[in-house]
Amino acid sequence: MKKERNLLIIAALAVLISVNGFAKGEQQGRVLSTDSLTLAIGGEPDEGFDPCTGWGRYGSPLFQSTLLEFDRDMNFTNDLSTGYSVSSDGLTWTFDIRSDAKFSDGQPVTAEDVAFTFNTTKEAGSEIDLTRMKLARAASPTRVVFELNTPFSAFINAAVSLGIVPKHAYSANYGQKPLGSGPYVFVQWDKGQQLIVERNENYYGTKPVFKRLTLLFLNEEGAFAAVQSGSVDIAMTVPMLVRDIAGYSLLRARSVDNRGVSFPSTKSGAYSPDNLPVGNDVTSDIAIRKALIYGIDRMAIVRDALSGYGTPAYSVCDGLPWWNPQTRIADNDVAGQKAALDAAGWRLSGDGIRVKGGVRASFTLIYPAGDQVRQAITMAFAQQSRALGIEAVPKGGSWDDIGLEMYRTPVMFGWGSHSPMETYDLYYGKLATTGYNNVTNVHNSAVDRCMDAALAAITTEDANSNWKKAAWDGATGYGNQGDATWCWIANIEHLYYVRDGLDVGNQRIHPHGHGFPVISNVKEWKLK
Repeated sequence: MKKERNLLIIAALAVLISVNGFAKGEQQGRVLSTDSLTLAIGGEPDEGFDPCTGWGRYGSPLFQSTLLEFDRDMNFTNDLSTGYSVSSDGLTWTFDIRSDAKFSDGQPVTAEDVAFTFNTTKEAGSEIDLTRMKLARAASPTRVVFELNTPFSAFINAAVSLGIVPKHAYSANYGQKPLGSGPYVFVQWDKGQQLIVERNENYYGTKPVFKRLTLLFLNEEGAFAAVQSGSVDIAMTVPMLVRDIAGYSLLRARSVDNRGVSFPSTKSGAYSPDNLPVGNDVTSDIAIRKALIYGIDRMAIVRDALSGYGTPAYSVCDGLPWWNPQTRIADNDVAGQKAALDAAGWRLSGDGIRVKGGVRASFTLIYPAGDQVRQAITMAFAQQSRALGIEAVPKGGSWDDIGLEMYRTPVMFGWGSHSPMETYDLYYGKLATTGYNNVTNVHNSAVDRCMDAALAAITTEDANSNWKKAAWDGATGYGNQGDATWCWIANIEHLYYVRDGLDVGNQRIHPHGHGFPVISNVKEWKLK
């Protein structure tokens, strides 16, 4: 989360550097060709392009191969791998890899490189969770074996997100000038400005059509200016900057990039392991939480705050294989929730805000300052809350501010991952109030048992079944019918201006906006 704050600072500097060049018309009148594309599709990674420290987990690692990848329907398919198996006790995963893969320096990709990558990532303690892996070892040049401490069904998601690095060329500075076996080769990184890559002629798979990509690090306003000047071929944008611009069409990519409000679920007075205050005397009442979850009109928020560029959200993983459709509820039940609040003892006061036992139904709702989308959603949510007699007071803050307040103050968060481990991190009891994990401090032993069973499952099907039960099993769950500690509001569409004549293929459902999810299918891109 703190990275978003840094990206805004970097992007602001990039605008000063880059947009001046656009104003001179240096690239106007560009004609599409397979020689090169210029893109402005997201922010710059702080740590560089090292998968072992987290690069690529929100999209394609670009420079590196992965063992597996997702197809357009979110099914697991082979990339570097030719097949895998799991032992009956779930403790051993074996992957066979193709023998014709080479790094861009011509050296072969072997099982030693795969094992080295996973072991290095585990030691680094990156955001790719390999804590349950004991070790990875090469059984032959084309077979790698992963030994786990405990069964871990979500290990397959690491096989999708972790790019393979070369053991012979890896160092502490690898992320500054990465070498890999992916579809593109690193050429140049001008920090704060741009990244240049070229097609990997040693690539074993279908080679991309476009020989060279230049990725500009611009914020939304800078990217919009670049589109207006005709200087870019693809540019990410936000609903507030959508216009009809000659020579471009608007790509609306479906995403699980959601926005939702966290509700501290316990009363105030406790402290986290890091001695931060925990609990909120208003949102600790489930009647307040459910009134907001069932009483707001998500479609109206999508329409008014996002100009229609999104869909209502009811969980952190809508539409993904581990999503429970029962979390989708009928909302906009203002009358019903007013009655429920009355029955729970929350009575309207003279100013229209409810009070119970001397506690006023009012709380601060923090959003990241400078994030136009979250600010708009926060304002719309606050307006609708007041119709229920609940006051949500919007407040912009830095990520440092949010980090100090998030265990006792509702926050407009953004999540969305291609791994069920995000659900685990948000709801598992033992993780409560540790970093950004389980910020609502919810504890439900039935949910924890379902999640434990999901991780211990041998097959993906069994794992997904248990993930769904954790949300709602008919009697309890972390979802809207159960603990109701999050009010999920919208899945935002990822919006891109795309130059006429460019076909960016069938986009996979996008995760949260870090990284460059639009290029995950870059091998499909072509001229129309």
